Amino acid sequence: MKNKQKQREIRRNDQEEATIVIDASGTVHSINEQAAQLFELTNIAIKHITSLLPGINIASLKHGTVAQQFGVKGDGTRFPLYVRKNKFPLNGKELILLVFHQNNDHTLSGMEPQKVVDELMDMKYALDASTIVAITDQKGQIKYVNDKFCEISKYTSDELLGKDHRIINSGYHPKEFMRELWRTIANGKVWTGEIKNQAKDGSYYWVDTTIVPFLNSQGKPYQYLAIRSEVTDRKRIEEELQETMSKIITVQEEERKRLSREIHDGIGQNLYSHLITINRLSTAVNHPLVEQMTEEATQLIQEVRDFSWALRPSVLDDLGLIPAIRSFLNRYSENYGVDVFFDCSLPYRLDNNVEITVYRIIQEALTNVRKYANTDQASVVIREDEKRIRVVIEDKGEGFNPEALSEGVGLISMEERARSVNGLLYVKSQKGQGTTVILEVPV
Repeated sequence: MKNKQKQREIRRNDQEEATIVIDASGTVHSINEQAAQLFELTNIAIKHITSLLPGINIASLKHGTVAQQFGVKGDGTRFPLYVRKNKFPLNGKELILLVFHQNNDHTLSGMEPQKVVDELMDMKYALDASTIVAITDQKGQIKYVNDKFCEISKYTSDELLGKDHRIINSGYHPKEFMRELWRTIANGKVWTGEIKNQAKDGSYYWVDTTIVPFLNSQGKPYQYLAIRSEVTDRKRIEEELQETMSKIITVQEEERKRLSREIHDGIGQNLYSHLITINRLSTAVNHPLVEQMTEEATQLIQEVRDFSWALRPSVLDDLGLIPAIRSFLNRYSENYGVDVFFDCSLPYRLDNNVEITVYRIIQEALTNVRKYANTDQASVVIREDEKRIRVVIEDKGEGFNPEALSEGVGLISMEERARSVNGLLYVKSQKGQGTTVILEVPV
């Protein structure tokens, strides 16, 4: 083993290439010694790749191919060189490795066969040492697994080869999740995400996964490479944080409920008693101040009721989600002039926490509509689909650029509420074409 590592180190020293690591924006993360020598840099604190390659277009460079560029040395001298672009994931981010040569025949495509094999073996060695690797054919049958795959799944390679990944399926993810995964890779696109699997002994583990399709000459996948890293501990911490957040939200809602009742039954009733007294006084005394007192008391009572309703509508606890939404939409349309179409086919009541979550997210989403959408129409649709509740709040207003979306308090609140019931929240928008908020909750 030591001899093999020594040989590998010797080959690396003989064949060391000039390399620079950047991200998709062109920001330089590292420059090796050979690259510093190639560009004759006395100070390698280069922030952006365009300082060395002014004419480079990172997005237009194809993965694994060689392109000629003009570099700029430390003294400003321009010189021709060849560059090869490779991508690789690191800590959840995709980075780009640029490999430089002054002669094109030193690139991988021009290497001697043994050098190509050596480089590929080095890459395989690095992958096997650091990640969980599997290769499947186009039907999903496993053709190769490394030791780390066997270690985490508790299966031997003989038990895995020829099977598909259903052997480690935990049943956690909905069918649509897996369908979308297969749709993505079958179309030749890379899929990334987190998957919960089940080991042979029944234990569960989470993996951060990247699946890369290998394409034939017709552009169709003939096999898939899955690279995974275990994130079970991180997911456990996230679940603990989610549980804590759920408890906080429950306490907040209970406090809202208590305050709402006290305001309605305490302050509201006292004000109503004063209004009765003022009405009695008005029958005995004909004075403008009495009439003014009546109007002010009536207004105060309505404001107290509105405030109590905003804290926690009693109809939500007494009658359930659907009557509460209808009541909210009536008030919303009357107060803000926004006509909201509502359609719901739920034949039963949901869990109390789920009902509160759905109500609050609809409330927050429609608040954003009246503030920012500049429209007089919106819609709320609730459906049950494959053991989940799907809520869609949509408007045809101004919309916005999702890339410029800042996570304000409202959006963060909706996402935290969704997570508190193991739900997912999606926000889709396009400038000039409105916004759609989608909540999916398992039931």
